[in-house]
Amino acid sequence: MSAVNGGGTLRQERFVERYQDEWREFEDWLQARGELPQTRWSGRPWTGLRDEDVPLRYCRICQHLALARRRGYSPSVTHRLQDLMQRGHNVLYRAPAARFRPVVDFVLNQFPRLVRAHRGYMLASLLLFVVPLVVTFVLSVERPDMVYTLMDPAQVANVERMYNPADHGHYEMRAASTNVGMFGYYVMNNVSIGFRTFASGIFLAIGTVFALVLNGVMGGTVAGHLQQIGSGSTFWPFVVGHSAPELSAIVIAGGAGLRIGMALVAPGRRRRIDALIAAGLDGARLSMGFFAMLIVAALIEAFWSSNGAIPSSVKFAVGAMLWTLVLAWLLLGGRRSATRAD
Repeated sequence: MSAVNGGGTLRQERFVERYQDEWREFEDWLQARGELPQTRWSGRPWTGLRDEDVPLRYCRICQHLALARRRGYSPSVTHRLQDLMQRGHNVLYRAPAARFRPVVDFVLNQFPRLVRAHRGYMLASLLLFVVPLVVTFVLSVERPDMVYTLMDPAQVANVERMYNPADHGHYEMRAASTNVGMFGYYVMNNVSIGFRTFASGIFLAIGTVFALVLNGVMGGTVAGHLQQIGSGSTFWPFVVGHSAPELSAIVIAGGAGLRIGMALVAPGRRRRIDALIAAGLDGARLSMGFFAMLIVAALIEAFWSSNGAIPSSVKFAVGAMLWTLVLAWLLLGGRRSATRAD
């Protein structure tokens, strides 16, 4: 009897020694990925058992449990396998997560983390956009004729008419159908600006630099001209509401474009094509975020900013709140979830 028990013990030890690495990998996956599904969307790399290999590993553990029971192995082995099998069953056969969950996680966590991960490109984009905007604003306030170097007289007259304080009441009477039509126009205009700023980075980042500087110069010149002729009282309440998502999106689009361009100019130790592919993947994810921001900006511009019945004080208050929310989201979003993943 003792010889039989000794042989069984030896067989059990060999069995555990042979398969315990598989069990440990599966248990690590359960703890890090399966039982805490939010870590799937954390953006952090996972180097353990691949998700696509989990079903096969689960089947093998079920086979190991059946074999251990048939051979009469000790409870320490069968209980461990039973626990892994039950936990794996709970993960693999649970109800699927809501489909919108990855989208919400991307918006709240992944996107702001990705923006911060490329803070160098974002800072460069911010400077390329804001410095020309501020400089041309100051110059156009001091030199009223400066706007004619960028726009023809008909365009200038149209802009002045749009923000003329004496003829700004037409916004109050705008029909709902007109708002919807303007929303479509703003979407097309905003998205086209964002796409050009981003996609032109493929030209060694020169296209993105040009787009950022040009947008800054145009915006600063028009704003300064309207301020100088006394239309600031209608211009600033109009733009303050949608400026936070729109201008932030343009800066992010510029940062993504610079990322694409620098992958070609300075790929580092990677092959140029590999660096471009990596930059393109980052750019694609960033573009999903800034395109959504531009659509939100168009929605605000069409249905809120253009409503002349809303007092300017309310528009400034809402604009300040939106700027606070956008900056807090980009600077702080995803930090808590990243800490939990750590």
